[in-house]
Parts: sequence; C-alpha cells; structure tokens
Amino acid sequence: MLTIASRLDAMNRLGRAMADSTRSRILLSLLNEPGYPARLAADLALTRTNVSNHLACLHGCGIVVAEPEGRQTRYEIADPHLTAALNALVEVTLAVDDNAECIDPDCTVEGCCENSVTG
Repeated sequence: MLTIASRLDAMNRLGRAMADSTRSRILLSLLNEPGYPARLAADLALTRTNVSNHLACLHGCGIVVAEPEGRQTRYEIADPHLTAALNALVEVTLAVDDNAECIDPDCTVEGCCENSVTG
C-alpha cells in the first residue's frame, strides 16, 4: 500500500520528469512505441547526447525502463498503468484547451462537449 510519503515521492518524480519540454517530447514519443536513443534523437531533432541524458533522468525517476538489445538499448514506459495515466493526462490537457475538441467519444464531463451529461 502506498503511503502519503511514497505517493508524494512518485508525484515529485513524475513532475520532475515532465517539467522539461525535451523529456515531455521523449515521453510522448515513448507512449506510441518503445524507442532507441539514436532514433529518438533523429525523430525529435536532438543530439544523441541530449537524448541519452534525458533518458537517464527518466530512467532514474523510474518513469522508463531500459532493455539492452545487443549493442542498442530499448527504452519504454516502465508500467502500463503509467502509460494509461500519461495518456489520460494528455487527454485532460487537451480537453481544458478551449480551442481543442474533446477526443473522448464517451465523454461525460459536464460542460466539456456535446456528448456530456448535464443536470
């Protein structure tokens, strides 16, 4: 069972991971599929050193795991629950943007979209 202290630690680690726009871009990429530093660097127009440093931070925070594959290392989100939570966070962020349409066809949040439940 998670204590308040362990929950606070988890929130702080996640906050630290997402506080940097480069780490957030890497996380968004890893939400789609596992990644390799060289490929992430090319896809995100970053240097390999920069990507490796940010992946080390994400790994140290417990957000991603590293799996050696021969001479390469594959990175992916550490837990499927975290993947779901990050996807939900992205959806919530989009939903509160007045200029973005809600992407949840089953949305029941009052005032969000035409499909929402009112009263």
